[in-house]
Amino acid sequence: MTGTPAPGGGPGADPRGGRARLVVGMSGSSAPQLGAAFLRAARRQGGVETHFVLSAGARRSIEQLADVVYDAADLGAAISSGSFPTLGMVVIPCSMRTLAAVATGNSDNLLARAADVTLKERRRLVLVTRETPLNYIHIRNMETVTLAGATVLPPVPAFYHRPSTIDDLLMHTCGKVLDQFGLEHDLYRRWTG
Repeated sequence: MTGTPAPGGGPGADPRGGRARLVVGMSGSSAPQLGAAFLRAARRQGGVETHFVLSAGARRSIEQLADVVYDAADLGAAISSGSFPTLGMVVIPCSMRTLAAVATGNSDNLLARAADVTLKERRRLVLVTRETPLNYIHIRNMETVTLAGATVLPPVPAFYHRPSTIDDLLMHTCGKVLDQFGLEHDLYRRWTG
């Protein structure tokens, strides 16, 4: 199955008639495999145009996987404005620093600003937090962003689909993120009882 763009120019659709847009952010220097796997999965499924912003710590060999790439210092980029229609935003992985910035509205870089815009426009924001164990501050920040409308989706491995490789585990997380945006996929076998 392939991803489905927003029907009839709905929320997140390119007003010129193109594919639905999804902002993808990546923060932190560990677990870049999550972000890379998600960009590959989104491209493979089709139906959604990815707009990518990453923190300095995450900038390695990831950029070529996105459709459009932004510099984290470019606060004037299209994705910093609510007038730029998108399905929403996923930050995958999401560092505790980025979580704190979103929770406090500290939009000093494009990644945090795009997340802030996503919340203020009441669009879906999914934060794939990657820290463990969690301290009280992390938990309070997760509570704050959840109350503001975000979804906290840690990359918790599932085994009901009988993964046999690390890539299977990554695809499960990517599929769970795509589910949050209503995008069809075949990244893992769903539980049928």
